[in-house]
Amino acid sequence: MNTLFQSYFPVDILELIIKGMIIGMAASAPMGPVGILCVQRTQKKGRWYGFVTGVGAAVSDFIYALITGIGLSFVLDFINNPVYKFYFQLAGGVMLLVFGLYSFLNNPLRNAHKGGQKSTGSLWYNCWTGFLITFSNPLIVLLFMALFSMFNFVVPNHPLAMCVGFASIIGGAVLWWYGLTWLVDKIRAKWDLQGVVIINRIIGSLVILFSLITLIGTIFNIYLFPISNGH
Repeated sequence: MNTLFQSYFPVDILELIIKGMIIGMAASAPMGPVGILCVQRTQKKGRWYGFVTGVGAAVSDFIYALITGIGLSFVLDFINNPVYKFYFQLAGGVMLLVFGLYSFLNNPLRNAHKGGQKSTGSLWYNCWTGFLITFSNPLIVLLFMALFSMFNFVVPNHPLAMCVGFASIIGGAVLWWYGLTWLVDKIRAKWDLQGVVIINRIIGSLVILFSLITLIGTIFNIYLFPISNGH
């Protein structure tokens, strides 16, 4: 039975699931327009209206993650070369650092979406609008490229394992939105939208710290690469 399982999943599937969930939460956590909309709807309409808004965003993130993964799969032979892989991870770390700095310095309330103040609408409507707002920002692909490179997420020639990995991305995203709407619902009376700015700065700080650690680790490990001898 174990041999049969390994023939279908020759990678550490638990590690892939954990990576996927972290990627899903990391992509969802920054408080952009859909994050503010989710908080607004949780406050004004109720927790489940905010949650389905996040689910719509998670579906959009899943589509962009899939596009990123498929794109990277075509250049795996290139990026799996130890030297090119180093530069790819270095670029991913820099992109993640820039993203963290942007999250920390950006005030998401400046361009806050006003949809949270409209009539309640159906759960489907709230989910669909959350999807459309997130899907309108294709730059999320750059974030997924950075996260995939940091976590070595794409596994070549193992489609079943990657299906599990991508499913865990949407699972991590949904888990984030569930936790956020639960928190906002619990402290609704004390919560105002300035809390979104605080969350954004905390998330930005964590991303900056993580990117610096990974960049230092990547640079330190450069000496582990084989040195070309001219052959």
